[in-house]
Order: sequence, then structure tokens, then C-alpha cells
Amino acid sequence: MSVHFEHEHHVSPIWQLAAVLAVLLILTFITVAVTWIDLGGLNIWVALAVAVVKAAFVGLYFMHLRYDAPFNAVILIASLVFVSLFIGFSLIDTAAYQDQFEQPVISSDAAGG
Repeated sequence: MSVHFEHEHHVSPIWQLAAVLAVLLILTFITVAVTWIDLGGLNIWVALAVAVVKAAFVGLYFMHLRYDAPFNAVILIASLVFVSLFIGFSLIDTAAYQDQFEQPVISSDAAGG
């Protein structure tokens, strides 16, 4: 017995794509603006949160997951959140031993001068 799945093709209106593009551009500006403000340890978390939202918009609208089964969208967003948590916690951990690294010494001969 073979199972046949019906796939619906969805054409997004241009206004919707333009709105998503505008949201992505605003979020990109927010990502850059966060670097201008010293939030301490929150800088990485804000940047990762914005990256998750941007990736979710791209997946939902440009890859049409919004019109697919809702489970697929939930899995995409959950995996993006978990990847950002793993990256964030890894970067927090590196701050604990940054003072143990020696800065590389670049001689003027190696720099081409």
C-alpha cells in the first residue's frame, strides 16, 4: 500500500516578502547596534537572540515552513534556540581562562617590515 502525500504550492505575495526583508534589515541593524553599547555579558545573548529570530524568519517565510506542517516549524525554531544556547554557554566558558593565554608576538621581520 503506497501513501501519496499532496503538496500544496504556495506563492507568497510580494508585500509579505518585502515586509520580511524589512524585518531582517531592522534586525541586522540591531545586531550591529548592540556592538556600540557595552552590555557586558549580555552582548552575546542579544546577538544570539537576534540571530535566532532572523534564522526563524528566513526558514519560515523564504523556505515556506510557515505553510508546511507546524511541527516542522517548531523543530526548526527549537533547534535554532538550542544551537544558540550551546554557542552562548561555550563562549561564556572561554572567558574563564582568557587570561591564561599569551598574546602572540609579531616581530617586524615577520610582518614584512
